[in-house]
Amino acid sequence: MRQKVRQQLPEERIKNFQEVSLGFSDEQAIAEAKRCLQCKQPKCVQGCPVGIDIPGFINLILQGKRRDALLKIREKNNLPAICGRVCPQEYQCESECVLSKKNIPINIGALERYAADYELLYPSVSISSSYKLQSESKQKIVVVGSGPAGLTAAADLAKMGYYVLLFESLHIAGGVLSYGIPEFRLPKTIVRREVDYVRSVGVELCTDVLIGRTLTIDDLFTQGAQAIFLAVGAGLPQFLGIPGENLKGVFSANEFLTRVNLMKAYRFPEYATPINLGDKVVVIGGGNVAFDCARVAIRLGKDTQLVYRRTENEMPARKEEIENARAESLKFRLLTQPISILGDKNGSVCGLECIKMQLGQPDDSGRRRPVPIKDSNFVLDIDTVIVAIGQRPNPLISKVTPQLKTNPNGTIWVDDNLMTSLPGVFAGGDIITGADTVISAMGAGKKAATQIDKFIKTKRESL
Repeated sequence: MRQKVRQQLPEERIKNFQEVSLGFSDEQAIAEAKRCLQCKQPKCVQGCPVGIDIPGFINLILQGKRRDALLKIREKNNLPAICGRVCPQEYQCESECVLSKKNIPINIGALERYAADYELLYPSVSISSSYKLQSESKQKIVVVGSGPAGLTAAADLAKMGYYVLLFESLHIAGGVLSYGIPEFRLPKTIVRREVDYVRSVGVELCTDVLIGRTLTIDDLFTQGAQAIFLAVGAGLPQFLGIPGENLKGVFSANEFLTRVNLMKAYRFPEYATPINLGDKVVVIGGGNVAFDCARVAIRLGKDTQLVYRRTENEMPARKEEIENARAESLKFRLLTQPISILGDKNGSVCGLECIKMQLGQPDDSGRRRPVPIKDSNFVLDIDTVIVAIGQRPNPLISKVTPQLKTNPNGTIWVDDNLMTSLPGVFAGGDIITGADTVISAMGAGKKAATQIDKFIKTKRESL
């Protein structure tokens, strides 16, 4: 039987921002590890964007060698405690597990977290101390952005022996891991621990440096960079383009989550950074970010609804997040499309006009297209709107670097090796794909590190 991860009870967790999932006990981890068939040609590994030896680390857990299991994961994954919590394993490694044919794949994500949390139990034990540099190269590589793609590439390059300088525009590292994912889903102590690991393998971290303003790409090359990896993510919010989006009480998901996560608005007055929400909140969207916003609003004591123009079956959010939100009493308004945000005489939100939808033929995403139902308009009585319909790349670097080729949607153009139109400048993660998963960005970071290493070596040989 597949082991079910322990959780805080819904009636308790909506009163706090502590982690909802409590992870596996030792007994659960062993029981789940026993289910692994140890396939000779494991498809689960093929489903992992960073290529973790999944049967290998599970077998070590089965033997009671938790630390060794973590070391096995770290051979390919620099951020295991993060991936064990937020990676959509059900669509990747677990979907390739042979037991998925019977709808009971190994709970790979929970086992990864179990192995990674060894460091929580024994913080004085240095996992990175067993690692030795493979090269004496002191060539400088610059990584821009300390989200999952940047952290992964930086750590891999440092392990190859390069001197890696990692720039972060904010005052703390982690990118979306720090500002975008709530504490109850990804505790920031976990992010800090993983960042510390990356630093421990030789990466030099510089915060409060905005590339494109503080320094340009030309400056980085002038200061000795042999190659640059742009991993700046997609942090520019998207809006609906409907009337009323400039009213007081309308937030982008980016602003809302940044103020809650990075500025600790949920801990007011301990932190003097409150966020002014009304009593009746609507979150617009159906992805993981929308559910993060809704679950935060619930914890702030607000009556919260989620408005989505398709049905639950078409939601891009993880099923686990949908189920958790439902257990926390989130109200669902499905097949509903906002068409106007209504304001009062003071310029504040006082309602949301919507129209009912029905599903038509599939669109380019493969999901059935929502079609308005004539004369089905209605108004929701609310006073706060959070728009969570996706993010776009920030155009800052491309605007100040005209030689850098971009795509029509604002993403940076790259070739098959992740090199941009500028020789020696690589890019990966959300800045080339648009908003995607943490593990997909990490996969891009690993590929970029490999390609940068090839580029440097080829350049060296040609001299």
